[in-house]
This record gives sequence, C-alpha cells and structure tokens, in this order.
Amino acid sequence: QLRLVESGGGLVQPGGSLRLSCAASGLTLDYYAISWFRQAPGKEREGVGCISRSGRSRNYADSVKGRFTISRDNARNTVYLQMNSLKPEDGAVYYCASSTGCSDGMDYWGKGTLVTVSS
Repeated sequence: QLRLVESGGGLVQPGGSLRLSCAASGLTLDYYAISWFRQAPGKEREGVGCISRSGRSRNYADSVKGRFTISRDNARNTVYLQMNSLKPEDGAVYYCASSTGCSDGMDYWGKGTLVTVSS
C-alpha cells in the first residue's frame, strides 16, 4: 500500500512562496501519477494539478496556472508543489493523491498540510 505524507505548509504573506512536499512510502512512486488538491473551509475540494509518472506531463487548474509548479524526484520518492505569488484565496488544506494516470481515479490520499496566506 502506498502511504503519502504532505509537509511544508504554514503561514505566508500574500505574494510569498511555499514549497509543499508529498513523500511516498510503501511502494515506489514511479508507478503513480500524483495530483494535488486543496480544500478551503466551507468550500468543496478542488484539483490544483497533476504530474504524470514520468514527470513529462503536467496540468494545472486555471486558478494556479503560471504561479504553481509540480515536480517530482522519483529517486527520493517525493513530489513537490512550488507555490509562488500566493493569494489569500490560496489558503486551504493541501492534499496529494496517487493514481495510475492523471485522468484516472485517485487510489491513495495523504492527510493534508495547512497553508494560510495572510498579512
């Protein structure tokens, strides 16, 4: 079974940056595409983006395109979400999840890490 653990969340000022990590254990990450989701209080969970197993394909939600970047280091079994130019509306609990491909349903989920964007 694949276990995913997010880290790197915290409090950041608007315009600032954070890098979230999604560390995998239990199975090799090479076999999985990894997606990032977020859920703000009182709102539905939304997809942020996805990176393919090889890392050659990535897609992003319109709301984060140009500001967020997903990357992966399969040797370290870790996927990253670099978030720049953060806005208050980016504040949420961020989750990573695995799937066979970016168009497939999610198999495993992490427990999330909280990002707060506030001055």
